[in-house]
Amino acid sequence: MYRILSLDGGGLRGVITAKLLERLGTVHPGFLSQVDLFAGTSTGGVLALGLARGLSPTDMGKLYTEAAEKVFADSTWDDIRDLGKLTGADYSIQPLKQAILDLVGEITLGDLPKRVLISSFQLDNNPQTPGVLRVWKPKFFHNFPGPGSDSDERVVDVALRTGAAPAYFPIYQGYVDGGVVVNNPSMCALAQALNPETGGQRLEEVALLSIGTGIISKYLTEQDADWGLAQWAPHLFSIMLEGGVGVADYQCKQILGERYLRIDPILPVSVGIDRLDEIPIFEEIGQLEDLRTANGWLKRYYK
Repeated sequence: MYRILSLDGGGLRGVITAKLLERLGTVHPGFLSQVDLFAGTSTGGVLALGLARGLSPTDMGKLYTEAAEKVFADSTWDDIRDLGKLTGADYSIQPLKQAILDLVGEITLGDLPKRVLISSFQLDNNPQTPGVLRVWKPKFFHNFPGPGSDSDERVVDVALRTGAAPAYFPIYQGYVDGGVVVNNPSMCALAQALNPETGGQRLEEVALLSIGTGIISKYLTEQDADWGLAQWAPHLFSIMLEGGVGVADYQCKQILGERYLRIDPILPVSVGIDRLDEIPIFEEIGQLEDLRTANGWLKRYYK
């Protein structure tokens, strides 16, 4: 069996993911060592890289509980300089960079003992060949051998490229958060695993566990509204982000059937992705989620 673990983005809601994995590991010790491919976006990308390095969910959870105060530090002076967050990112990326370096050091993707697939968005492909279209485009960093491998990239750089959420953090090395194109990288991971030039796996031998950072109740009651940009503007980003998550879930479910499982807790209240005061809420959500189905699934596919 070829096992994939896919982790969604969601900022500090990654605390939920870390707690869920910690609990699953208590019932199934060592199951993460059986994962063949770790995939992640944004905070899920950072978690995937750490887990692929061999760190435990508890270790990764400390990135949020111990480093978050520095990573998401804001000040009145910063808000004044950025005109109330209109002309600059909320947070410096340096504290996050240092926190990741403290965890993994200067290693590259090629140094990782496990395969990874990490999504990002490249703002300029900067082609060197004349006639090649100059565009921005999704970028999926991986450490599979062969042409196109990103094995020489530093883990810390890839982590920041997938986690540089627009408006929250500055652009990093020409990249921004992978969540702008794929917040749930499950289907991307499956495609990578099946690609003959990279994973080369047989579909019937793939099992995929996908973990989200929580579902928030959102809906529109309008049935036949004649809306323009002003009415749609507050909703479009959420619709596109969450719609993409649902598309990947549907695709994986149809292709893999029972060999696919999605865990995505329902959030009792609307929560932010950078609210330090809500970390205890995220920990509680991860602690209280019913994992009986997940434990049964792991028992079947992680033997």
